[in-house]
Amino acid sequence: MILNCSRQWGKSTVAAARAVEQAQTHAESLTLVLSPSGRQSGEFLKKAEEFVRRLGVRPRGDGRNEISVQFPNGSRIVGLPGSERTVRGFSAVDLLLVDEASRVEDDLYKAVRPMLAVKDGDLWLMSTPHGKRGFFHREWEYGGEEWRRVKAPATECARIRPEFLEEEQRVQGDRWFRQEYMCEFTEEEDGVFRDEDILAAINLGIEPVLLPAADEDG
Repeated sequence: MILNCSRQWGKSTVAAARAVEQAQTHAESLTLVLSPSGRQSGEFLKKAEEFVRRLGVRPRGDGRNEISVQFPNGSRIVGLPGSERTVRGFSAVDLLLVDEASRVEDDLYKAVRPMLAVKDGDLWLMSTPHGKRGFFHREWEYGGEEWRRVKAPATECARIRPEFLEEEQRVQGDRWFRQEYMCEFTEEEDGVFRDEDILAAINLGIEPVLLPAADEDG
């Protein structure tokens, strides 16, 4: 699943509910939450703990990981720090949630994907776009049919007033507004050329010119 969502849409809350549903209904399951930083993973776990309390369960850690929730049925939700050097070591993961995925480094994404291999676990990517770069953009545009893609712009969020969006577009500018609120993968502000200009300049029909090899006399 790829959730391409506007700022303040509630993607982290939805994903936290998904994590708790997984843990509550599948005993001994392991759900990992990956964010750009340990602090953000901690904030995600706080949202999950709110749903746990609604189930009548008192949240507690698993005793091994600082950012974690242990369920009475043996299931765990564990938040990972945003460093490739410190996320390795987990296996048999049932559900992997990558929050703010457009801000997570590619090396970190590559490091956690093999953790899904043993149980053929589910993978969710949730984020607002951050330019035409990184695995979040790559999976959205070119990842293939195995992904279910959901796009949720701010104009479809009942919690965000149209008047606020109009002001944001005026103050922040059109490029920023389209990225942060309309879920568009816009070009980098510091780019010299636009992507379509670069593609238009490439002529794939031109045959390469091969020069004859020089003889011994040059």
